[in-house]
Amino acid sequence: MKTALAQHRVEAGTVEGNVERATAMIERAADRGGALVALPELFATGYFAFDAYARTAESLAGPTLTRLREAAIEHDIALLAGSIVEDLAASHEAGIETPATTGYANTSVLFDSDGQRRSVYRKHHLFGYGSAEQDLLEPGERIQTADIGGFTVGVTTCYDLRFPELYRELADRGVTLVLVPSAWPYPRVEHWSVLPKARAVENLTYVAAVNGVGTFDDEALLGRSTVYDPWGTPIASTGDEPALVTADLDPDRVAAVRESFPALDDRRQP
Repeated sequence: MKTALAQHRVEAGTVEGNVERATAMIERAADRGGALVALPELFATGYFAFDAYARTAESLAGPTLTRLREAAIEHDIALLAGSIVEDLAASHEAGIETPATTGYANTSVLFDSDGQRRSVYRKHHLFGYGSAEQDLLEPGERIQTADIGGFTVGVTTCYDLRFPELYRELADRGVTLVLVPSAWPYPRVEHWSVLPKARAVENLTYVAAVNGVGTFDDEALLGRSTVYDPWGTPIASTGDEPALVTADLDPDRVAAVRESFPALDDRRQP
């Protein structure tokens, strides 16, 4: 399955421009034969645009995800809408299950090529170090998986990479590909290089980490979107400018690696 990570430029609070850049990337990915496309964390609002969260928040049935759902159908692709600021009250009123009936969440939605909402992931671990995320958002509580292109796909978000128990739970649920939309900033380049690689190695699974690029006052996203295979080997990556990262992923590769090196079978309870 050809997978494409759409590392586009994200500007603070400019939803229309950000969505235009995202949909242009989606079209490019489809033209290159992409079957699954992933967008970065808060691709429409910008992670560090905290003062724009309430203004740009939408229901999961709102205009941004409706537009992306239509793009998935038009281009016959599966699409991870990296994440949006979800208005939980609006989603609840639309009949969508939510962890709370008020407030906001950092929410990713995975659509299949028919435009069906296959999984919803609300970021579990909210960043507190110099960030307003913990003050502004509600954490997610559920894990969902979806079968896409022969893979069992799970989703986590950015800061979640620092919590390996979440990835082990996904492995226990049979996940063979983890998509990680992110807004990872400088200067933590080494952390970005190590953590998704470690999650792939530990769980013998593909990890595709898609980051944005752009500057927000004193913060700058570092890009470097990368796909890791089940050995933790980077098989596609890029630098810190807008780029489309593509890789051909083989679901049989996960089974072969786990059979040849069955480390998951050797776990013991502490």
